[in-house]
Amino acid sequence: MNAEAIKKASAVYFSLLKDKVIDENSEHFQTYFDPEVRQTVLLLADESGTYIIEAPKRIQLVVQPTGSVFATNFTHMKEKHRQIETKKHFHLISVVIMSFLATIDRNQAAKIRTKREGISYYALEREVNDLMMNWDSILKAKPTFGEEERIDMKEVVTTWKYMEVDSDDYGVKKGNRRTRIGLIASSMRLLETEGLIVILDRDDIPKVIPKQELFERIEYLYHDYDRYEMFKKLITAEEDEHAENLFD
Repeated sequence: MNAEAIKKASAVYFSLLKDKVIDENSEHFQTYFDPEVRQTVLLLADESGTYIIEAPKRIQLVVQPTGSVFATNFTHMKEKHRQIETKKHFHLISVVIMSFLATIDRNQAAKIRTKREGISYYALEREVNDLMMNWDSILKAKPTFGEEERIDMKEVVTTWKYMEVDSDDYGVKKGNRRTRIGLIASSMRLLETEGLIVILDRDDIPKVIPKQELFERIEYLYHDYDRYEMFKKLITAEEDEHAENLFD
């Protein structure tokens, strides 16, 4: 491994640390695929607890969920994202994001449609509500529901049920993260911050358009995580019944 390869690999890796993504138009894209450079970048990623996603037109850098020098705990997330007030809000936001991911990860037709039309905040709110009501029914028959999956279903469902239901006047409600639509907005801002979605019609009826980077992350990373697949299975059992209403 020569000094020039190490220098190039460092430039590639630190560019990824800064921007999270390198696309085919970047000077670093072709450099990365030099065998010595790639080997060094992968070594740097492994040592720091990060992971490289190689897609046909993009390279992405993501943080491993455990063992990473860049991993953040709940306190750090709360400081960085003001909308995450408590752990129960963090858990609710996780459910909203997972519901959104499960929606676009249904099949090829769903991917094409969401890329073209997007999903409105109100459609996503209805989807999450249907999911919560389904979980609430299961909890009444089986109070231990969620324990095996290490999810505090009761707290998540109860918090959602007692959140204020928004009117259609999004402009009045958008700043209030304690409402359901406010929670949806907070959740989507997290994905927007990561450069994974585009939010359109922000001041009217906002809708979310997933970017190609998100689809690549799902395909090349999330599908390898058992917990993602477990959570997706919990959600899609309910979502499949309402798939046609997601794009209204």
